[in-house]
Amino acid sequence: MQTTFTPEQLKDPATARSNEILRSCVHCGFCTATCPTYQVLGDELDSPRGRIYLIKDMLENNRPADEKTVKHIDRCLSCLACMTTCPSGVHYMHLVDHAREYIEQTYKRPRFERVLRWTLAQILPYPTRFRLALLGAKIGRPFARLMPDARLRAMLEMAPDYIPPVSRNDDPQTFPAKDKKMRVALMTGCAQKALNTDINDATIRVLTRLGAEVVVAEGAGCCGALTHHMGKTEESHGTAAKNIRAWAKEMRGEGLDAIVINTSGCGTTVKDYGHMFREDAALAEDAAVVAGLAKDISEVLIDLMPEDVVQKNGEGVHVAYHAACSLQHGQQIKTYPKDLLKRAGFKVLEPADSHLCCGSAGTYNLMQPEISGQLKERKVQTLEATRPDIISAGNIGCMMQIGGGTDVPIVHTVELLDWATGGPRPAALDRDRDEPLVPMLR
Repeated sequence: MQTTFTPEQLKDPATARSNEILRSCVHCGFCTATCPTYQVLGDELDSPRGRIYLIKDMLENNRPADEKTVKHIDRCLSCLACMTTCPSGVHYMHLVDHAREYIEQTYKRPRFERVLRWTLAQILPYPTRFRLALLGAKIGRPFARLMPDARLRAMLEMAPDYIPPVSRNDDPQTFPAKDKKMRVALMTGCAQKALNTDINDATIRVLTRLGAEVVVAEGAGCCGALTHHMGKTEESHGTAAKNIRAWAKEMRGEGLDAIVINTSGCGTTVKDYGHMFREDAALAEDAAVVAGLAKDISEVLIDLMPEDVVQKNGEGVHVAYHAACSLQHGQQIKTYPKDLLKRAGFKVLEPADSHLCCGSAGTYNLMQPEISGQLKERKVQTLEATRPDIISAGNIGCMMQIGGGTDVPIVHTVELLDWATGGPRPAALDRDRDEPLVPMLR
């Protein structure tokens, strides 16, 4: 694709990067075949190729974002399926992130939308605030239908029935390992600490059981993804910088072999810290090292978990594996979770169209509830068609989204691996069930 940015425009690093990305696009349209919003809406402007044209026009002409451009960029899930499909290696993620930042700087949204986005940015990355908001939403859920806006209704309806107690395992501390093989930092996250504390607990158990000393670093918290995808760069970089400093202290202290992340949306962002901080003289070097050390939990367990796992629980249970977009497209990790589940004795089932997004995508299911709802319905149908005992996923957002549309229990992959290797039975398998889970008869 030809571009016409001026030398003055290209002095801006973000614009220079977008120029590189735009020039690599060859208009082939392969991306439209795997774009969830194009599948649902059928509008060229709601495909990656269409959005690329809108972004190019906006940036080249150095004009403030208009309502049309904002509408179609806002509809993008950032599922990154287009990057997996693209034969030319177009790095759409960096391009759409720049576009969102530019929109945030140049476009004045309607008052209600500004308030809504500000509220989400002030609540979701902070576990205590989020817990209080969840309690309030749970109380207000019976009145969801009275809400005048679909987004407010979605926020109330998404409130879970069960809000777990705070886990002290999320506090800064070190968990020793028997027969220590490595030392890792665990990213405990933000929303996950309010929505599902079982995931971090299971991660710590299975890692220490298999020889990894686990440290929860003082000062680490939200990865910055939620605000980053809203275009709120100052806020997202502020929280990301805290993580970099916290982990750099551990690296310079007793050292780290990996930074383990069990929420794939966070993993995609942390692995991009090197790019995000490339122009920051104070943090660029540490950010690049952190990005290199960042590993999804499956990347660590694939080396730690023995091939001949002594199966203790769950053998023969049929598990439908949901591939989170941020894991399969954002991090290009496609087989490790399935390989680990098979190694642990589970029967792994794969749904049709596993490359398509479930519609969660951070705050997308709250900000674009109609499109998100259609994608959720599709995803639930394909998962249930496999007739599973359990649905497994590697991202808390996907778990909340899919769990709201099915009666099949959904748990994190690491919870199943912990259970299979001697840990407790995942609580979600029996919560709100009249009968205990048993493998289905086929």
